[in-house]
Amino acid sequence: MEFRKVLALRGPNIWANFPVLEAWVDLGALKDSPSDSMPGFNERLMSWLPTMIEHRCSVGERGGFFERLRRGTYLAHILEHVTLELQALAGCEVGFGRARESLGEGYYKVAIEYEVEELVRAAIHTGRELCMAAVEGRDFDVAAEVAKLRSIYQKNCLGPSTKSIVKAAIDRGIPWRRLNEGSLIQLGHGAKQRRIIAAQTDRTAAVAEEIAQDKELTREFLAAAGVPVPQGRPVSDADDAWEAAEDIGLPVVVKPQFGNQGRGVAVNLTSREQVVAAYVAAREESRHIVVEKFAPGGDYRLLVVGGKLAAASHRIPAQVRGDGKSTIAQLVDEVNKDPRRGDDHVLPLSKIKLDAVAMNVLTELGYTPDTVPAAGEIVIIRRNANLSTGGTAEDVTDFVHPEVADRAIEAARVVGLDIAGIDVVARDIGRPLEEQGGVIVEVNAAPGLRMHIEPSAGKPRQVGHSIVEMMFPEGQNGRIPLAAVTGTNGKTTTTRLLGHIVSGAGYNLGMTCTDGIYIGGRRIDTGDCSGPKSARNVLQNPAVEAAVLETARGGILREGLGFDKCDVAIVTNIADGDHLGSAGIDTAEQVAKVKRTIVDVVQPAGYAVLKADDPLCVAMAEKCPGGVIYFAQKETDPVVAEHLKQGRRAAFVRHGAIVLAEGMNETVVLSLAEVPLTHAGRIGFQVENALAATAGAWALGMPIEAVRRGLQTFAADLKHSPGRFNLLEIGGATVIVDYGHNPSALVALIEALEQFPHERRIAVYSTAGDRRDCDMIRQGELLGQAFDAVIVYEDHYLRGRQPGEIMGLFRKGLENAPRAEEVHEVQGALASLKLALQTARPGDLLLLQADCIDETVDYIRQTLAKSNDGREVKAQELIGGTGMELSLLEMIQALPTGALTIK
Repeated sequence: MEFRKVLALRGPNIWANFPVLEAWVDLGALKDSPSDSMPGFNERLMSWLPTMIEHRCSVGERGGFFERLRRGTYLAHILEHVTLELQALAGCEVGFGRARESLGEGYYKVAIEYEVEELVRAAIHTGRELCMAAVEGRDFDVAAEVAKLRSIYQKNCLGPSTKSIVKAAIDRGIPWRRLNEGSLIQLGHGAKQRRIIAAQTDRTAAVAEEIAQDKELTREFLAAAGVPVPQGRPVSDADDAWEAAEDIGLPVVVKPQFGNQGRGVAVNLTSREQVVAAYVAAREESRHIVVEKFAPGGDYRLLVVGGKLAAASHRIPAQVRGDGKSTIAQLVDEVNKDPRRGDDHVLPLSKIKLDAVAMNVLTELGYTPDTVPAAGEIVIIRRNANLSTGGTAEDVTDFVHPEVADRAIEAARVVGLDIAGIDVVARDIGRPLEEQGGVIVEVNAAPGLRMHIEPSAGKPRQVGHSIVEMMFPEGQNGRIPLAAVTGTNGKTTTTRLLGHIVSGAGYNLGMTCTDGIYIGGRRIDTGDCSGPKSARNVLQNPAVEAAVLETARGGILREGLGFDKCDVAIVTNIADGDHLGSAGIDTAEQVAKVKRTIVDVVQPAGYAVLKADDPLCVAMAEKCPGGVIYFAQKETDPVVAEHLKQGRRAAFVRHGAIVLAEGMNETVVLSLAEVPLTHAGRIGFQVENALAATAGAWALGMPIEAVRRGLQTFAADLKHSPGRFNLLEIGGATVIVDYGHNPSALVALIEALEQFPHERRIAVYSTAGDRRDCDMIRQGELLGQAFDAVIVYEDHYLRGRQPGEIMGLFRKGLENAPRAEEVHEVQGALASLKLALQTARPGDLLLLQADCIDETVDYIRQTLAKSNDGREVKAQELIGGTGMELSLLEMIQALPTGALTIK
């Protein structure tokens, strides 16, 4: 059993709307060996992972997977369950998995849900080793391997503070993304986003953090504001520390002036020896030390979020209870076996450590680590009660006196923190501090939330929700208008036109397409940017107010979507013959399932915009969580007619004008004669692109005037839509530049060119090497039927093909061409362009297929600049007849009833 490929599908994908790991698993010689045919396999597997009895599998009940093992199932399916279980044993409960024999006999795609990518990658490899050990009858140390996986999980998962905030965001429907290996999280998209690092927000002031880091400065600020604080001062050495202690009065506290998490803090010191030892220990953490008056009472942490008390905990110092037999060191080891305790901040509690501070405390008590306390005796290990030093916490939120809460809120305000952990020492948290000599001893930026989320006792508090509510008040979800566009042909043109409309409506637009990434009209990246990485880059940009994202098949299969939800999903069409024969995608129906991914994640209040006369698009409607808008060139299309009959939305052409309709309510948007992209309605596929973009803008809530203005000002030229049926005149020849590179696109192009009067026709054509042989041959046949001269070329898009192989397949299709009299083979896009322009004569029609768009368009622009008679033209200048220009009567007839009053 071998892995041929392992992909992390980090966004919604063909398997699920959450992250999964997809492994391409080749069973090799084991393809005909089900579990019941391998001696001892089931027994070994079930004894190693007995907790898999909880896996219900397709049987649908507890023990279902074990039943499948006994009946006989294949290793790919077993690997799926083993990997899920190993993640659970490591601390990460996930439940979704699939295994499909979709790549050939014995060759599976296995999909496994995950939360932490590093863990699932390690788990699937460990799972393979475990399965093979069971097959071969070898020993396998499950406990040791699970311990390794648990370490990987704890190292890479979100900490409890961050995780609680992310969970609260998910509950609110706010999108999130981890921006680094630590706790830097983006909540929301574009201009609506916020960022956090654990319990620290992008509006936590750096000055406030600086103040909070300095305990002496904080004490001075609070004292000036009338907040109760202990008397104290900085000290320069151990002798000065003792002198300060005598001046202040014993007992005292010694702690670093700059520090956190209770490191180096010693409390309730009553002798010179204790103060000196505490000073030495504190110096291990900082060069600057403070001595303060010790306040008797309990140690409390009050969490203030956005000027409100969110939670409060009573913190109890690290301690052990004697049993009359075990040493203190042994008792500490036993306490540390609690699965809630860990070495970092991932788990609810931290392990107790017998460090220098702990040893000083034991010495003061007359103990050593080898002392055996009496049964029931409580031995304090640390005097401070921080969770990070092994303490525990009990929730007391409901018992905090309102005046104590007010002082904590005031302390956070004085320092300037939006989120603050206020450390209070008081005998009774239910009484005002001033009545009992209680004090605030510290104000902490980026406070830990563990004690509030999972207290050792008392009620857990949803403090993550408090933080999210502060960042995103009610009614806000951090989302910007987001439209995704996919399909076989027309994606980029539709994306660009919709983006043009949205930008014209006043939004600072982020757009991705096969030509690059654009922010506010500025191109910030080049090349094919229709994948998830580019989408994430747009949504990460805080200047972006709306996003239109071309979403290609390759990115979905490779990594999933770059977003979790969209407001509008446009599917232009699904055609046979493009990108088939790779990644287990062999039919148009399978392509449709891939591209349907954007429809699956439409918001409930959003829309899918689907081509009405494409059955594969129409079939997607039932999977859309929101509404559906169909578009078609003919209002008589049966799907459109039935949809409107049900009172739903559609876009179509009537009397040469684009019409938007919802049931009986109609709006005439614009005559196609005023839509430059369509060349006055003469280019059918551009009419469909205009309909799709118009419907998408309508679904996004764009004002109708903005839609009209966008349609009127977006031309099929080299500026607005490079490589998408750009029409030029060079040296007396009519030149069309188009990116179409599959059989269906070529058919549509040829149909459009039938309207042109030119007799001699030349085509320059190529395509990428990852198309099927039959699709390349078919394109060769089409070229031979429609053009008098054909120049085929190859450039750098070989994608696994040998040099000359692509041209050879085109040549095979051109062998029996009924029309093509000249066939040339050229290496390089620019060389083929130069040859074509040299060959073309005045009156010729020249099609330049721009597989290398930037190179082609740049060369054409340079040629136009040098040419005395080169220019961009409109189809209506070249094609006879009236096209789809409307008469006044036709425009009046196209208006809905009551829309026009004649005076």
